[in-house]
Amino acid sequence: MTRLARTERSALCDEALETGEGAPTLCAGWRVKDLLAHLVVREGSPASVGIAVRPLAALTERAYERARRRPFESLVEQVRNGPPRLSPYALPKVDELANGIEMFVHHEDIRRARPGWEPRHLDEATEERLWSAVSGFGRRLVRKAPVGVTAERTPGAEVAVLRDAAPSVTVSGPPAEVLLYLLGRREQARVDLRGGEAALARLAGAPLGI
Repeated sequence: MTRLARTERSALCDEALETGEGAPTLCAGWRVKDLLAHLVVREGSPASVGIAVRPLAALTERAYERARRRPFESLVEQVRNGPPRLSPYALPKVDELANGIEMFVHHEDIRRARPGWEPRHLDEATEERLWSAVSGFGRRLVRKAPVGVTAERTPGAEVAVLRDAAPSVTVSGPPAEVLLYLLGRREQARVDLRGGEAALARLAGAPLGI
């Protein structure tokens, strides 16, 4: 099976070089270079602890600033080469588990900020991996939703109840689109939403994502 982390890492780097360091992304306030600096710090610096531990966020931000001062091509090359040897992400299984979705989503953050983008055709193995992410940690992504949320995979109508509450909204689409919606890329995710008017309005105003 093709490893998602490896293929998306390579594709993200190609996309970054083609797009350019100053191009926007779907990550609020981040240009392409900022996103690359985030990836370099995340998997290569002890300062990345501030990503998850808010009191240490200033430490991470200083590491970001140092990374941003580096040449863009250097950041791209470091991401392309993968995690440093002593990083826990250097273990293939950890890399796939932790970076498969990370690289996919940030690749789309670059792609979908460009005019004229279209969804990619993804192979079945990738679709299965993305649907596993939806059904596996989608509950965490909708934990703050004030309504029930059900994910529906199309085609096939496979469903995963992510938040069991009433009223409820069903988010329907290909796995990639549903995942991007749940991660807060609402405007760029091509999904269908079904539910009562009030439930749809409440979900539209709710924070989604990690």
